[in-house]
This record gives sequence, C-alpha cells and structure tokens, in this order.
Amino acid sequence: RQIVQYNWPSYVLGALACLISALLARWLPWPLFARPLLGAAAALSGFWLVGSLLASYWVYDHSSLYRWDWIGELYSTPPRCWANLHVGLDETTPALRRLFPGTESTVLDLYDPVEMTEPSIRRARQLTPSPVPAAAARVEALPFRDQGLDALFLIFAAHEIRRPELRQRFFDELRRVLKPGGSILIVEHLRDLPNFIAFGPGFVHFQTRREWLRLARETGFAVAREFRFTPFVGVFLLQISE
Repeated sequence: RQIVQYNWPSYVLGALACLISALLARWLPWPLFARPLLGAAAALSGFWLVGSLLASYWVYDHSSLYRWDWIGELYSTPPRCWANLHVGLDETTPALRRLFPGTESTVLDLYDPVEMTEPSIRRARQLTPSPVPAAAARVEALPFRDQGLDALFLIFAAHEIRRPELRQRFFDELRRVLKPGGSILIVEHLRDLPNFIAFGPGFVHFQTRREWLRLARETGFAVAREFRFTPFVGVFLLQISE
C-alpha cells in the first residue's frame, strides 16, 4: 500500500503504457515486425507493474526484515551512543530503541529538497509522519563531535544521496563521528540484476554493491558482515578498525 501511495504516478504511467501498447498492437495496421515489439512493450510494462509489487511484498511484508530483531543479533555489545539517520520516512527508530534500551540515541533527518528531488520522498514525508522527532542535518556536516558515537544506522536512506562527491563527503563525516571500533549499518536495495527484474528501469535509483564497498574502503571501514534479505536487499555492517 505504501509503495503505491508514494509512487502512484509511476504506476499510473506504467498501466497506461501497458494498455496503450496492447491497443496499438491489436488495432492499428502496423508492419508485421512492429506488432511483436508493441506486444513485448505491453508485456514488460505489465510484468514490472506486478513484479515490483510482488517483490515489495516479499521484502517488506513477508520476510523478517521489518521485524528488526536481526539487528540486535549483529551486536554482541549494544552500542551505548548511536544515531539513526533517515530522509523523513522513519520506520526504524522505535524498533532500535526497543532493541537497545538504556542507550543514548539521536535521530537526524537528512532530507535536502535541492539534492533529493524524487517526488516519492515528498509524498512519503507528507503521508507518513515520523514517529520520533528528528533534528534536521546536512550530510556534509553532521552535528556530532569527533569520535562521539558507537554506531550509526542508515536504513533505506543513503541511496537518496545521488551525487558521488556528496556521498564521499558523507562517508567522510560518518568516519569522523565514529569511535574506533564503531560501526555503520547500511540497508539498501541494490542496482543489480534481481532488482532490475523486479523494478525495471527504476533500479537505477539504487546504488551498486560495488559503490557501497568502494565508499567503505576509501573511508577506512572494513566489512564486518554482509548478507541479503531476499534477493533484493543488501545489508552491510561496516566497522572501523580498533
């Protein structure tokens, strides 16, 4: 339901493309080679409309991803001081506070309407208010002292930083504010074959696994854990060497 609410223009356009391609292939006197092409376009549009919803259901409703207990299992010692960074759609802070009771937490909203121009973000912010108040922050200047945090959480948020140079500055900031031995948990869809099959051209909105690993490597993080929820979502636990 949320996926359709936030991205309804894309679904309307996809449905229209499917319908128009099918009608054109059936009723207009196209050359023989054109009819199969139009039929294929209609089939692809319909496949991605249905496939994206099925993949989303698998990830967000059927898998254990949104139960969040798996996050607690990644930490042998709960982080004493941590921050959750999002872009206005915060579905994780209450769960993180439940998993790490008695710890000090900060919630930051990194939304920048100049940099993050996807209309779906604005709709998400309007339709689903954050359950926990968040302080506005800039990705290139996080409001934390040097080496002040044990852990950072970036769950379906970091891909909204579209420019490579800004992502690099952001990761430099993440490195600055973490203590030795501190960690970042990144959860993201990836720009790869499974997400292309499920979401079609929309998969370019995500970043590649190679990009997340490059950013980690170039800012001094090691990959402590890496795994997937379903074929579509990658989880990276990055850690600074002691």
